[in-house]
Amino acid sequence: MESLLLRDNPLLLPLNKKKTVYDGFITVQERDFRIRILLPPDLQLKRARLHCCWQLKHLLRDYEHIVKQRLQQSVDLGGFILELKTVLEVALNRCPEGRSVPPPRYYSQLISEMETVGWDKMLSIDMDFQTLKLRAEDSSGRQHTLTVKLKSKHPAEAPDCSADLPVPLTITWTPQSSLEQLHSQFLLVLESLTDFWDVLDEIDGKTWVLEPEKPSRSDTMRRIAIGNNVSIKVEVDPRHPKMLPECCLLGADHVVTPLRNKLNANMHMWNPDSSVLNNLRDVLEIEFPSPATHEKSSFNVECGICYSYRLEDAIPDQVCNDPRCGQPFHQACLYEWLRALPSSRQSFNLVFGECPYCSKPITVKMAAQKT
Repeated sequence: MESLLLRDNPLLLPLNKKKTVYDGFITVQERDFRIRILLPPDLQLKRARLHCCWQLKHLLRDYEHIVKQRLQQSVDLGGFILELKTVLEVALNRCPEGRSVPPPRYYSQLISEMETVGWDKMLSIDMDFQTLKLRAEDSSGRQHTLTVKLKSKHPAEAPDCSADLPVPLTITWTPQSSLEQLHSQFLLVLESLTDFWDVLDEIDGKTWVLEPEKPSRSDTMRRIAIGNNVSIKVEVDPRHPKMLPECCLLGADHVVTPLRNKLNANMHMWNPDSSVLNNLRDVLEIEFPSPATHEKSSFNVECGICYSYRLEDAIPDQVCNDPRCGQPFHQACLYEWLRALPSSRQSFNLVFGECPYCSKPITVKMAAQKT
């Protein structure tokens, strides 16, 4: 058995003649882990003590009870080492990051960088000291969060950074970079987007936004209520937020057509020095309903088929064109309804049929397939 122990673990050697002390390395997945084993005079594993390197301790932190159980039940040291290596295999496979556990200097440098950034800017850090969240405030007082996932060779390797932004977050990183420089770059990105968020904040505060229900800082679209079953969807360019946005009018044709004509006729009046909301008022020649003048419930008209306002993330966006009807429907509901009627017909991605309420002609695009 002794020969098998040495054959399978040539880097783990006894340090005395009684063979009560073993020191060296065990090898798992081409990695060497330092270990020291102290046996009692009677060589019983039940009372043995293990001293592990910090990498080994990190990997076995969730398997201590199994290691102690194996010590109690293994017949000899060779059998225990074999079972310990099996546990290590499992730990490495389940925790790939364990293959590159940061060295001690990683933690001391990280603490130093965190102090330089300022503890008031630290929102959280995980138990492994590898994922942290930094607080940042733009010039308008909006709060933002930068999530930083550090690599084990920090700062030699660039971290993975993410934030709730309407544009890709591009960070410049060198082996000499620090968290403080990272935070400063993030502040510059935020300042470049200040006008964009000012535009959307004004829309959110002074109109009734139907979609998205809870806008995030990365959302570039707003669907704004104009009246009952009539709205405009605007897509603001984060890089040029004060320019004319992409606009799509939604509602019955007899209401939308005059608004579309005004938009086309007055487009030349768009003033980049004025706010997007004021420009939309001038170009469309309307006043948008606002929280100060209207209740939002007056625009939350339920679908005429499923009798609900919100269907997953969608709200009714199809309207009967007959002025005497004007019933709204979810696109998916109307599509399924018309498709089930033998009188309906389909041409390419359009389905033609009759309104479920007034029986007047109505058309809907084929519902988009979910991926």
